[in-house]
Amino acid sequence: MKITAIETTRLTALPNLFWIEIHTDEGIVGLGETFRGAEAVEAYVHSVAAPMLLNRDPLRIEAHSKQLLRGYLGFNGSGVETRAASAIDIALWDIFGQAMSQPIHQLLGGLCHEKMRAYNTCAGTSFNTGGEGRRTIGKGDTRVTERYDDQVAFVECADELAQSLIEEGFTAMKIWPFDVFAPASGGQMITSSEIRRGLEPFEKIRSAVGDKIEVMCELHSLWNGPAALAIARELREYRPFWVEDPIKMDGMQTLADFRKLSGVPVCGSETLATRSTFRDLLAADAVDYVMLDLSWCGGISEARKIGTLAEAYQKPIAPHDCTGPVVLMASLHLGLASPNAIFQEVVRAYLNGFYRELVTQLPVIENGWLLPPTEPGLGMSLSEAMKKRPDCATRISKR
Repeated sequence: MKITAIETTRLTALPNLFWIEIHTDEGIVGLGETFRGAEAVEAYVHSVAAPMLLNRDPLRIEAHSKQLLRGYLGFNGSGVETRAASAIDIALWDIFGQAMSQPIHQLLGGLCHEKMRAYNTCAGTSFNTGGEGRRTIGKGDTRVTERYDDQVAFVECADELAQSLIEEGFTAMKIWPFDVFAPASGGQMITSSEIRRGLEPFEKIRSAVGDKIEVMCELHSLWNGPAALAIARELREYRPFWVEDPIKMDGMQTLADFRKLSGVPVCGSETLATRSTFRDLLAADAVDYVMLDLSWCGGISEARKIGTLAEAYQKPIAPHDCTGPVVLMASLHLGLASPNAIFQEVVRAYLNGFYRELVTQLPVIENGWLLPPTEPGLGMSLSEAMKKRPDCATRISKR
């Protein structure tokens, strides 16, 4: 089998999303995806990556991963080169699965879990990518209408949001009520009154549903060490499942100090790439939970190695997805085949919104659990209707 063409797709309306389809002379087409800087990734794919791949065997996945990730440029960072390599790697695994008539999780060693627990990231459809939704949560003055906007809900009616998630079978949710206070000081300080306001959603959730749902707190790396500690020490009372990315996640010693002093579990980090960076994170004893984004860390090949490394340190993994449907599906395959995977992130606003317009198949979620895909490869392809949209831009490199 040989690679005959590399086709890329992006949408003006969703400018961060980027897809790659790798065509072969046997008619198999592999699908990959990454997120942020779609035009820059597109340029790199066609100018640098395509010449490396065309007329090559797509099943030499490890060799391609090493060449793209550990070449002269791109390693140890989540920049354009790594994002392109990540999308390509996912597509190559999709080809492998289709060629073997097996889902990717089987090729990774088979199921370690009969299903995967999901947690809902409480974003609205406009978070990161834009779009519209159709969900109503809340009562009276806090009613959120004509949108499926959990992000508004966690600020205005977090108690009812938690109850709505429980009713759908979710046992965990993630919110970020402190972010709004960071711009005033550039994350250098947070006042006592701001901390108190940021804690209000946690108080509402615990008062309304008690411990029926786990609550994660995302800090998006917006704070310095002292400010993040000030938040965490007050947040501890509400028993967060984890505090995610409290500081810039390249400060391993500062992060390790935060973990020891804060008294809360630490999760990190979707923003990091390659196993060597995660090795440093784990060696510093800086996290309790390892989060990785398959579209930023190096694809399935590198994510699998990071997961194994985390397992050696007895740390669970929880793949990230607040980006696109292909990465969600690839992450599910990885998590199902990883003994130390405990959660898969989902955004129900995306699953019930624009994700449906992009691909032919989405993961099946029942009562808060994601079921194993059964189709060969990823089990999805890009929607033909999406490709016919007037804002769709495609580019092809051929051998």
